[in-house]
Amino acid sequence: MTASVTPTHCPYCALQCGMNLTPAPGGGAEVSERTDFPVNRGALCGKGRTAPALLSSRVRLTSPLVRSGGVLRPAGWDEALSRIAEGLARTRADHGPDACGVFGGGGLTNEKAYALGKFARVVLGTSQIDYNGRFCMSSAAAAGVRAFGLDRGLPFPLEDVPRTGCVILVGSNLAETMPPALRFVTELKENGGTLIVVDPRRTRTAEQADLHLAPRPGTDLALALGMLHLVVAEGRTDEEYIRDRTSGWEETRAAAMAHWPEYVERITGVSVPELRAAVRMFCAPENAMVLTARGPEQQSKGTDTVNAWINLCLATGRSGRPLSGYGCLTGQGNGQGGREHGQKADQLPGYRKLTDPAARRHVAEVWGIDPDTLPGPGRSAYELLDAMGTDIRSLLLMGSNPVVSAPRAAHIEERLRSLDFLAVADVVLSETAALADVVLPVTQWAEETGTTTNLEGRVLLRRRALTPPEGVRSDLDVLHGLAALLGVEKGFPTDPEEVFGELRRASAGGPADYSGITYRRLAEENGVFWPCPAQQAPEADAGQANGPGGDDSGAAHHPGTPRLFLDRFATEDGRARFVPVSHRPAAEEPDEEYPVLLTTGRVVAQYQSGAQTRRVDELNAAAPGPFVEMHPRLAERLGAADGDAVTVVSRRGRAVAPARITASIRPDTVFMPFHWPGEGRANTLTNPALDPVSRMPEFKACAVRVEAVGEGRRG
Repeated sequence: MTASVTPTHCPYCALQCGMNLTPAPGGGAEVSERTDFPVNRGALCGKGRTAPALLSSRVRLTSPLVRSGGVLRPAGWDEALSRIAEGLARTRADHGPDACGVFGGGGLTNEKAYALGKFARVVLGTSQIDYNGRFCMSSAAAAGVRAFGLDRGLPFPLEDVPRTGCVILVGSNLAETMPPALRFVTELKENGGTLIVVDPRRTRTAEQADLHLAPRPGTDLALALGMLHLVVAEGRTDEEYIRDRTSGWEETRAAAMAHWPEYVERITGVSVPELRAAVRMFCAPENAMVLTARGPEQQSKGTDTVNAWINLCLATGRSGRPLSGYGCLTGQGNGQGGREHGQKADQLPGYRKLTDPAARRHVAEVWGIDPDTLPGPGRSAYELLDAMGTDIRSLLLMGSNPVVSAPRAAHIEERLRSLDFLAVADVVLSETAALADVVLPVTQWAEETGTTTNLEGRVLLRRRALTPPEGVRSDLDVLHGLAALLGVEKGFPTDPEEVFGELRRASAGGPADYSGITYRRLAEENGVFWPCPAQQAPEADAGQANGPGGDDSGAAHHPGTPRLFLDRFATEDGRARFVPVSHRPAAEEPDEEYPVLLTTGRVVAQYQSGAQTRRVDELNAAAPGPFVEMHPRLAERLGAADGDAVTVVSRRGRAVAPARITASIRPDTVFMPFHWPGEGRANTLTNPALDPVSRMPEFKACAVRVEAVGEGRRG
């Protein structure tokens, strides 16, 4: 390896695949394989391979923009930052600190997420901060906390998956959302294990399954309860495990027994023989896992649904044992770390609760403030966005594009337009940035150093490989400049390693303890799993005391924690908690006016709101626009042929896109990917009904009707 080659990680999904970057002769960078990283072993999907295309000045922002006369014009950094500071200060003076909102993203590094949360609470004094990860993993996080006392997406490394006996993959299309991870289930099958896929569509992942269960969208809870009923009825529970390592079983068993197989078949459309086969396959081997993704989580009952799958693992003695248990396949690049360090409405760094007096005292001491000045919990993501223009008058937004990604997106776009002031920091001029009063061009993955935490809880070091273009600054620079203009001169360093050093101290002793992790360790060990406490509290300058490597004093002795819960769960008594749950319908079921269910998701060549991937020619050639996937029977009723434009209408709006006709989807369901704006925007249609625990919107199920454009025929 030459000195010009920089080992780093992909900017996209939560696999955080390893890659090498080499500066290209004409500018930008070239990607090459990095085989030493165990998650992908050199493999990359098309998004990872083409990621350097976004480094080009042709597709990204290189100058601040300010709105003048109704249009955005280039401006200098001093003018842009002053305008933001003035807008926020004016709102705070006129309406109080909670009229200032802050909205972050699951793609921000740990350092940025930490600094953004600190900025909101210390500089603005607002409780109104949340992030787009609320739309992605929050139901699984809430369920994990209820059952295990701790949320970490996967409590074991991905390398354990091929070594188990059976995997139930619920609502995940790994082949398109995380292609390099598909090899783990391929190796599982090569090793003699079995794969069960739960998905209303026969996806590329479902085609790999030994058993594919295709429930109606929004009925995963009933499916899990039906399987648990059969586990009990067939005498497949692990009574010794239940007695020794859990609590709450009697109530949970009673709830499950009310969901007999024939009843579950009527709700889900999954036949009783299929249910019995799934239970037999899951219980037969010594070890088994359940892995969930957005399918069961993005529902108005997502937390209960995930707890139902966890209950299945607990009843069969799987969780907290080697090569077994429940895990969540986190979606966004730093979706795990992004929710651990303070940009979530109810949390402080280290995954501490904002309502915990001891947590408030600890973090306030690190920040050098009075804990009584810390605001309390604020609104969740959708509720924050919905309050724009009324209770929230100004918004600072970093790394998110809610005009495309939020449910009931036309309404959210209207709310954004109604703000007194909107500032956006982003790499590109996204659909949301185009509405802003000030837009700041910021550095991206290859131009900055920082840490992320992948879906396994493995903290990783992304390294700077390139110098950013002139006129571009980091998000840490932005927060430093705004804090100074708003009267806080200290506490917002621009060096990411210095920020990480403070994050270590703030997280010390918390559930997500990073205090024993340093940049040097991350570089030398290819990542470290949290929790990783220090042997002693890190010194104030530990993040950068010894230069680039940081100070490892007292830190290198803890190896990190690749596998959680093997000895005890993170509850007060060390026992996992069963959570009794019962099926309830989606917030919006089909009726005569809206007789079809819509579910949404992703395609392999695009990512999230598409703000970045839609600017890459190769990816656009592979996935040029939205579509409506439908069964041939529905298409026949509409008189629609493959490729014909169809209109999908919900109670919130309408979207138009070409029909894609396939027998791989249920006849009562249509599917739309959510990567595009405009008339094909899927999230114009989706329902913002919120889970009562996680506040996750119900992206995965809403009632629609489908019309053939021009003919007016409906289905």
